[in-house]
Amino acid sequence: MKTFITEDFLLQSDVARELYHDYAKAQPIFDYHSHLPAQQIAENHTFGSIAEAWLAGDHYKWRGMRSNGVAEKYCTGDATPKEKFLAYARTVPKAVRNPLYHWTHLELKSYFGIDDLLDETSAEAIWENANAQLAQMPVHELLKKSNVAVVCTTDDPVDSLEAHQKIQKDGISPTRVYPTFRPDKAMWVDRPGLFNPWLDQLSAVSAIECNTLSNLLAAIDKRHEFFHQLGGRVSDHGLDHCEAEDCTESEAARIFDTARVGRAVTPEEASKFRSYMMVFFGHLDAKRGWTKQLHLGPLRNNSTRLFKAIGPDIGCDSIGDWPQAISLSRYLDKLDCTNQLPKTILYNLNPADNYVLGTMIGNFQDGSIPGKIQFGSGWWFLDQKEGIERQLNALSSLGLLSRFVGMLTDSRSFLSFPRHEYFRRILCNLIGNDVVRGELPRDMKLLGEMVADISFRNAKQYLGLAL
Repeated sequence: MKTFITEDFLLQSDVARELYHDYAKAQPIFDYHSHLPAQQIAENHTFGSIAEAWLAGDHYKWRGMRSNGVAEKYCTGDATPKEKFLAYARTVPKAVRNPLYHWTHLELKSYFGIDDLLDETSAEAIWENANAQLAQMPVHELLKKSNVAVVCTTDDPVDSLEAHQKIQKDGISPTRVYPTFRPDKAMWVDRPGLFNPWLDQLSAVSAIECNTLSNLLAAIDKRHEFFHQLGGRVSDHGLDHCEAEDCTESEAARIFDTARVGRAVTPEEASKFRSYMMVFFGHLDAKRGWTKQLHLGPLRNNSTRLFKAIGPDIGCDSIGDWPQAISLSRYLDKLDCTNQLPKTILYNLNPADNYVLGTMIGNFQDGSIPGKIQFGSGWWFLDQKEGIERQLNALSSLGLLSRFVGMLTDSRSFLSFPRHEYFRRILCNLIGNDVVRGELPRDMKLLGEMVADISFRNAKQYLGLAL
C-alpha cells in the first residue's frame, strides 16, 4: 500500500497549504539542539545500512519495539542489523497514532522517495532500496538533502572537540556545526564515584588541578572559553527541576571538599551545591553572550534491570512530576537581579507545566532583544502532534508566538530532520484553521512572514551563530 505522506500531509485548509508551501517548506533548518555525533560529520560517515542510520541509539524506536514484545537483542543487543530492521518493520504497523508512524514514513519518503508503507511484507524491498541509496549518501549528502544550515551538538566540558576542529579546518561540510556546553557532571557531588573520575578528566584537559572549588570554577571557565573559540554560543542543562537554594562560596567549597575525598554528601548539601554551580554557569553564559537551555522534568533510568545491563539513554526514561515554578523563578531572578541573566530557552517534559513556562518567560523579558526568554518547543515525549499543538497554543495565549525560535530535533539520527517539516506542517495547519474559523485575518503576508520567522529566521537571529 502506498504511503499517506502526500504533499499536503497534515494541511487541512487552503490557507495552511499556502503557508507551508510558499513560506515554510523552503526555509533552511537551524537545528540548535541535537545529539548528533560530530565525529560522523567530520569523517563524512557512510552508513552500512538503514539499521545503523535509523536504529542505533534511537530510544524512541527501542521503546516501541519493546512494547510490541520484541526481545532486547533486536533493540540494543547482538542481533544482525537486518534482523533489527525486520523487527522494527514488524513493529511499525502496530505503532499507528504513535509519532513513530509519522516519522518513519516521512523519513522513508524524504530521503529515499519510498512511498510504500513499512511492514513485514514490504520490509525486504525497502531494506534493499534504502541501503542501496544510503551507500551513495554519506552524512554530508544527508545534511545537504535536508537543507540543514546549522547543527549544534551536545558536548561535555571534558570533550576534546577534535571532531569540531576537523570540521572547521576541512571546511567541506555543507552545514555549520557548533558544540554545546553541557556541564551536568560538574554537579554530581552526590555521586562521588562518578564525580571524581570526571574531575580528573577535567583536570587533564584544562591543565588545572581540580582539587579545590576555585580550581574547578577556573577549569570550567577555561573550557567554556575553549568552546567559545570554536564558535559555541549555547549551553544546556538536563535537570529534573531547577534548584536555587542559597549557598555561599564557603559552603560550596566545603561540600566540594567532602565529595572530592569520596565521601557522600547529604541531599540538602547536594542541592545547595547544584544551586551554586547553576548560578556560576549562568554568569559564564552572560559574560560571553551565550544562550542557556534548561531541559526540565525527566525521570530517568526507571528500569534498574535494563540500566544495569545496558546503561543510560536506552528508552527507560519518562515524564517526572516535580514542582517547577518556585525554584525556576528563584533561579532566573538570582541572575536577573545582577543583570547576568543570559538569553534562556526553557523546555518542559511534563505538559502540565506548559502554562508555568508560558507565563514564566514573561517575568524576565528586559527589552534588550525580542523574546530574550523563550518557551522552547515540544520536547522529547512532547515533540508529537498533540504536544506541539499544546505548546504552540500555550505560547500563543501567554506570549508572542511571532518571536518563537522554533523546532529542533534533539536526535541522534541523521535521518531525523523531517521532524522540522512535521513541526512546520503542524504550525501552518494550526494558523490556517484559525483563519478558516475567522479568528485571524486572511493576510498571507503577515502570517507567512511569521511562519518563515518561526521556521528559521528567528533562531538565526536569536542564537547569533554564523551561517
